[in-house]
Amino acid sequence: MELLLSPGICIPVQFIASTMASIATHRRSDSDISVSLTPISKQGGSQVEVVDNDTAFSAKESPDQDEDGRLLSDEERKVAEARIKRMLDMRLMPMTILIFIMNYIDRTAVTSARLQGLQADLGLTDIQYETVLAILYVSYVPAQIPSNMIINIVSRPSLYIGICIVVWGLTSALTGVTHDFAGIICCRVFIGLPEAAFYPGSMYLLSRWYTKKELSFRGAIIYGGLLISNAFGSLIAAGILNGLDGARGIAAWRWLFYIEGSITICVGFLAMWALPDFPHNTRWMTPSERRLAQIRLAEDAGEADEDSASESPWHGLKLALKDPKVYIMALMTCSQLLGLSFVNFFPTLTQTLGFSNTISLLLAAPPWILATIVTCLVAWNADKTGERYFHINGPWWGVIIGYIIGLCTMSVGGRYVCMFLMASGYAGFALTLVWVSNAIPRPPAKRSVAMGIVNGFGNMGNLIGSFVWKSSWGPEYHPAMIISLVAMALASFLAYIVRCMLIRDNKALEAEMMDNMDDGEKERIADAARLEGITFEEALERKKGFRYLY
Repeated sequence: MELLLSPGICIPVQFIASTMASIATHRRSDSDISVSLTPISKQGGSQVEVVDNDTAFSAKESPDQDEDGRLLSDEERKVAEARIKRMLDMRLMPMTILIFIMNYIDRTAVTSARLQGLQADLGLTDIQYETVLAILYVSYVPAQIPSNMIINIVSRPSLYIGICIVVWGLTSALTGVTHDFAGIICCRVFIGLPEAAFYPGSMYLLSRWYTKKELSFRGAIIYGGLLISNAFGSLIAAGILNGLDGARGIAAWRWLFYIEGSITICVGFLAMWALPDFPHNTRWMTPSERRLAQIRLAEDAGEADEDSASESPWHGLKLALKDPKVYIMALMTCSQLLGLSFVNFFPTLTQTLGFSNTISLLLAAPPWILATIVTCLVAWNADKTGERYFHINGPWWGVIIGYIIGLCTMSVGGRYVCMFLMASGYAGFALTLVWVSNAIPRPPAKRSVAMGIVNGFGNMGNLIGSFVWKSSWGPEYHPAMIISLVAMALASFLAYIVRCMLIRDNKALEAEMMDNMDDGEKERIADAARLEGITFEEALERKKGFRYLY
């Protein structure tokens, strides 16, 4: 039972008691769709009906419901779509960016704390410190696949993600009470488990709301939160480590974990209210807005963005494991993140410029601010043009140039320019899961698993990278740069293979016939026809207009 306080706010009455029940498995069958969603749009016609049968009465019978029951002209529909996107952009985007900022601040706090004595206070050797960095990925990597399978079947992903945020914030705060290697290892393992739900889960959630031509820029803005967190994280760490050292007899690095972990817990509770669920059940949207949100995605791909009754998460897993693009993109992401693994050592790299700890942390911020701007510009142009390969690989090639500069000089100016190019390479990674979503769009069960596999296995690159940037190789770090340069070159080659595969698939789509479709695909096209108020044949013809983006 829920208490409605306003059109945009819905508060569960028995929140604590019903939290786990409310995220229980929920699947919509074909009968659900056919009953609650009647034909509502005519492509090329002048009107789109947005009535929702759940209301059980017409606009004529209840004038207050006119907004949910009248016919929309083409112009009015554009306004309604703009309103939906504005609502999402004002609510989903800022919240996800905030979570992303806290996500990476918590994850990389160890590198900032090292500058203020964490390694010495806990008595860690260099190998043990590298293990502390790497162990997070031991739980983070494998947990992403089951997590994305779960988020595809729960009815309230907002609660699922919010609970995971609270758990990782609590674990991050507890890192401050550790006194030895075993304690901090335990904390790092349990930070990785709940964090696995966030990035692939949030990108999958975006793909359930935005069309493929809207997804890149939004995904990049969200990933910009990660990049800017490297800047803010360094600035926050500089303030805490410089101002709270010895306060109440507690070391500054411990205060860093207490404060950042506490903020994350608060963000987690806020996320439960702010994040949307799925287009068919988001509480702070009207029935007509939920309905139109579903239509947009159905029109975008020529079939409904829903799993059919026969398509379980395990079916999605089987489909993903049979698709060679998943393996290639997973290896591509792993190689890419190995080449970008300097992120876990960035404060250490800026320290090689020869300045104090505080100045080194402050110098770490500008490269990430530029990287955020580059990411947003590249993604905006990728959405505008529909091109993917060069928008992803261009920043990678900039990283390769940066490594070449780093290998050739130890001057302060040259090395700092190198760091700007290295950081901007994350503009390519920001589009990686967007490309996965574009390349493997349907069914949603397959898409969610594919995104989990690609990002999960891809983060093996970060795990390997934890042992690449050895302190014994500093301050030049030439061997680490060579390894990373080769990894980036391999990622670029694999991306080219994916591009060729998508071009081939687009050619195959031109010859696609009914006989090539399985029952699940026919069912989703039928769902789209019902949603849009057109015949199955018309929906099939529109389906032939779908093309993969490469």
